[in-house]
Amino acid sequence: MAIAAADHWSSRFAFLMAAVGFAVGLGNIWRFPYITGENGGAAFVIIYLVCAFGIGVPILIAELMVGRRGQSSPPESLAVVAVESRRSRQWQWVGGMGLLAAYSIEIVYAAIVGWVLWYLFKAITTGFADVDALNASSQFAAVLDDTAGMLFWTLVGLLITGLIIYAGVKEGIERAVVVMMPLMFLLLVGLATYNYFVGGFSEAVTWLFTPDFTKIGPEVFLVAIGQAFFSIGVAMGGMLIYGSYLPKSISIGQSVLIIVVADTAVALLAGLVIFPAVFHHGLDPAAGAGLIFQTLPVAFAQMPGGHLFSVLFFTMLAVAGITSMVGLVECVNAWIEERFGMPRHHSAVLVIGSVAVLSIISILSYNVLGEISFGGRNFNDTMDYFSNQILLPLGGLFIAVFAGWVMTRDASRDELSGMGNGSYVLWRFMIRFVVPPALIIIFASGIGG
Repeated sequence: MAIAAADHWSSRFAFLMAAVGFAVGLGNIWRFPYITGENGGAAFVIIYLVCAFGIGVPILIAELMVGRRGQSSPPESLAVVAVESRRSRQWQWVGGMGLLAAYSIEIVYAAIVGWVLWYLFKAITTGFADVDALNASSQFAAVLDDTAGMLFWTLVGLLITGLIIYAGVKEGIERAVVVMMPLMFLLLVGLATYNYFVGGFSEAVTWLFTPDFTKIGPEVFLVAIGQAFFSIGVAMGGMLIYGSYLPKSISIGQSVLIIVVADTAVALLAGLVIFPAVFHHGLDPAAGAGLIFQTLPVAFAQMPGGHLFSVLFFTMLAVAGITSMVGLVECVNAWIEERFGMPRHHSAVLVIGSVAVLSIISILSYNVLGEISFGGRNFNDTMDYFSNQILLPLGGLFIAVFAGWVMTRDASRDELSGMGNGSYVLWRFMIRFVVPPALIIIFASGIGG
């Protein structure tokens, strides 16, 4: 079932805001700072940038290209393009891997979005006055112990996401992102600028941009490629389905550069929002998943206008989380619509409802199920490892092989007609001969390490 013309993006700006909104999420603002902190700071940033531009960009181009060519859900788009190239429809399983990655991420991600909304509510109602490092840690621990509270705010986040998906591509996704994304960028730049004058900024710049390669091992490359894929949004179906809504007149190559530059800028700006507060107050930059929930309330409590800035920060974080959830849910929703012939309204309720039920396991893994482990990892860590360090690198590998070796040169050149000949030749060389072996080496050495 091909995508209806009415479901195409109405403008390049709308597409870019949707794609950047999907790419720019908690992976940039919540996950990137603490992953950087855990993996050596600046040395990790350099590896991340190499992975993002050297591997992520060619694959993102491939995903948008295949999605636009196939004009269907991720599995069906790969099947359509494979048949056109006189290959087996069974290549649809690569699209299925993307859906599995998206769904796995949704289950854990929904709970994190719930934390953000809860902290936004705290910021609006009570603020973080008189909060010190001990209070902030105690507050976050209390959040993780409050199953009912986490469930409520997770459901609020899923309800907002569901309403956007329910309304459709133009009336829902477009209307949301063209307002939310510019707002998020303004808030992020404003907060980073403010930090420049408050303190800790020079230490943050030094820590982020002074490399220490003694901390780099094979496993860090795997973490970096997983973070790059998670941050840019490749190999998880969202860019494939957004590509299927993309009019032929829009250049994929130019759009991808804008998306990745914007995504990377947000990740680095997030570091300049969060780490100055970390260093200024003598906190741990490798504090893990709770970094922004345990460090920033301390900073907000002590800075002039901290109440207002806490509201602005968690509003920005909520926007980033919701727009990413929309992309994750939309690719699964489109497949349900297509596979079972469901109206969008019904499929949206089904997908959001199932994620809500399964997210209960994620929520309980922070408290009552915390002792249950799989190979030394609890449920959330297992899902994170499975999606980010297995499904995303492997999915990216198979997409690269498909775009470079299965899809015909004529078909890919037609879809990338907006690229100059030199740029196209470079992309095709990278997607055929550089990206696949690089991913194989990174994956094998990271898993083996």
